[in-house]
Amino acid sequence: MTAPVAPRSAPRAVLFDFGGVLTTSVLNGFSDFSESVSGDRRLVLRLLSGDAEAKHLLVEHEEGRLDHDAFEAGFAQCLRAAGVDVETDGLIGRMQSHLRPDDEMIALLTAVRRLGFAVGLVSNSLGRDCYAGYDLDELFNAQAISGMEGVRKPSRRLYEIACERLGVRVDEAVMIDDLAQNITAAERLGMRGIVHTDAATTAAALSVLLEVDARELLPDAPQHAGDALEEAR
Repeated sequence: MTAPVAPRSAPRAVLFDFGGVLTTSVLNGFSDFSESVSGDRRLVLRLLSGDAEAKHLLVEHEEGRLDHDAFEAGFAQCLRAAGVDVETDGLIGRMQSHLRPDDEMIALLTAVRRLGFAVGLVSNSLGRDCYAGYDLDELFNAQAISGMEGVRKPSRRLYEIACERLGVRVDEAVMIDDLAQNITAAERLGMRGIVHTDAATTAAALSVLLEVDARELLPDAPQHAGDALEEAR
């Protein structure tokens, strides 16, 4: 006889990635920077994902073992080896210069908290100033930032730290991230997950998981987002 499957716990918390969720797309931003310095939109992402030295630098930096200046020096050398001469000082800032706050997603986060759900930040950090201009203590109930914790997504430990600080079990949390591999890791841990593409689509998906009206999460959605929101009502 098959054992009954226990029902999943209702969500009590929502975890948010930072870059690409509360900001405009990191991938597009890096591509814009890459095109500006090399004429090749894919070069920077190709190095960070496929070059052994650049990948090592990124992991070491995101997990806090390599500081801001050392990452800049190392990655500038990787770019030079690829034929692109860049100034080392300020390199991370220039890589992130195309990123802007996503005001709709910040409003959605605020709405989630107003509805009584705990909210946490689970973020792989890049550079000393990547959160400049954002009051993280005001926005979030708890934070788990890779450079401070010594572990990065998609490692399960970073998600667990956020849940522990929020006082919820992993199966009581929803994770929102723009990278599918990070959501896959969260779901394997027992979380619900949403791969973020835009505010309206995320609001629609989240409203179903939280069992709230989508317009409570994104009341000022633009007209083109109406269909997605209506489907979730």
